[in-house]
Amino acid sequence: MNKKLNTVLFIIGATFFNVIVAVISFILFSILYAQVIIPIIPESAYSWGFTLIFLASLAISFTVYRLILNYLLKKFDIEKYFDPIFVSKYKKPAKKQND
Repeated sequence: MNKKLNTVLFIIGATFFNVIVAVISFILFSILYAQVIIPIIPESAYSWGFTLIFLASLAISFTVYRLILNYLLKKFDIEKYFDPIFVSKYKKPAKKQND
């Protein structure tokens, strides 16, 4: 496999992982909300609960993704296995030094 294919596969895998973590956390928070919170709050506040659950599950998934990504970046040399996603088409001119 070449670097470009490794990069594409990593992006696809990381996106899939992020979605799975978000779905799992949404399900767990929904179960917790249904069992613990709904009996306590009035009916008019139910929709706010699911909005907060959705936002919390997104935050959890991005936090878990970032922690795992930082761990992998420390463990592996990414330049060896992955191609840069964004490459500059133009090289910046060298700075002139004033003597």
